[in-house]
Parts: sequence; structure tokens; C-alpha cells
Amino acid sequence: MPEHRVIVIEDSQEIAELVRLHLSDIGLQVEVCHDGDEAARRLSENDYDLVILDIMLPGRDGLELCRQIREDDSRYTPILMLTSRSSEMDRVLGLETGADDYLTKPFSLMEMVARAKALIRRHQAMQAQQDGDGADAHARLQFDGLTIDPRSREVLKDGQALELTAKEYDLLLHFARHPGQVFNRLQLLDSVWGYAHVGYEHTVNTHINRLRSKLENDPRNPKYIKTVWGVGYQFIAGNEERS
Repeated sequence: MPEHRVIVIEDSQEIAELVRLHLSDIGLQVEVCHDGDEAARRLSENDYDLVILDIMLPGRDGLELCRQIREDDSRYTPILMLTSRSSEMDRVLGLETGADDYLTKPFSLMEMVARAKALIRRHQAMQAQQDGDGADAHARLQFDGLTIDPRSREVLKDGQALELTAKEYDLLLHFARHPGQVFNRLQLLDSVWGYAHVGYEHTVNTHINRLRSKLENDPRNPKYIKTVWGVGYQFIAGNEERS
């Protein structure tokens, strides 16, 4: 793939070097940083096409750095979070803070490379769509009580802004642009995350549950994102408008 700039923020020199070597092998320009405070300085001074970020770091931790990246609204940078923790709460914290994806240590280096490539390609595709001339790419979507604005990435429910993570927003927008269509978990992984590995369908389940908790009045009886048992999920549009 074309050369892109990546920073690996990982306190283990051995893991960081392995990640750097494997990403360099596919043509990425990779920097390595082992300290959270030094990483904060680099992130404030440079633009990156991908950040690979460990949670446990000396100085500022990965969650604080993730928040720093997301506070900069001048440019969206994909984040792949690494953690040695395996509890659901730690994964949820990373996603809620703004990470696009996560890997739990120990992880497959081949899978890490695939995830990194997918995040970069997905972000490129989104930028190309946003920069295109087609009106549909920027059209505001309006449903019964719900408004999605692709230009600002803002979602309003009954006039109130919803605080969605980057991936929750991407998932909702994908559903809203295909109302009535039923997607299985692998299709959603491929379309929203950029990869479709069997065994990672739980990623979709987690995000849909969290999206429903923010979007639905009664997540156990959802109005917008329905479960089609034995198949997947479907967005119910109601009265759709585009503007």
C-alpha cells in the first residue's frame, strides 16, 4: 500500500520493534515511542495516518493520549489500541475514549498488520467520499426523531446530540445509508471495520449493544436497529428524508 505515516506508542521495546518491522515490510513509515509524555509531544507536532497505542505506558497512559487525539477536531486519525488486559470493561473504556479498534495481547502480528491496513484504507475511503462532489455523500439523513449529519458527524436524537464513539457513528451511518437491508456480522465487519475475520463477530455485538444503549429509548425493544434472528441486523428507517 502507498506509504503512510504511523506511530507505535508501546512501552515494550520488543513488541514495538516487532510491530515496526512488520508494518515497515508493507511500506508504511513507522515511528516508535515508548513514553506517554513524549508521545503527547509528537502527536501535537505531527500528523499521522494511524496511531497504534498501548494502554499501559509510563507518563500519560493510552486512554489519556486517545482523548488528546480525539480532542483535535482538525483531522481524524484512526487509533488501534493494544492492551494486555482482557476484561470487557477495559475494552469498553478504550472504545468509549475514541479508539477505532483494539487487540488484546498476545496478538497475531499478521492480524495486527491486517487491522492496520484495514483502518488506513477505511479512513482513505471515508475521506474520498467526504471530499467527493456527490451530494449523497454529504446529505443529512433524517428519520423519525433522528438526524445524522455526515459533514459534522453529528447525530441528534429528538434534538439532543448523542455522544457516539467514532466506530459507533460509522456503524450507525452505514445502517442509515442502507435502510431496510439486513446485514450479518461478517458483512458489518467488512463494511465498517474493513476486515471480516471469523471469530471477531463479538466486536459487532459489543458496538451494536453500546449504540443501542445511546440511541434507543428501550434498548431491549429497539426502534431503529432491529435484530433479525438467525441472520443479523436491520435499520428501520420510518419516514426518511435527505437534505
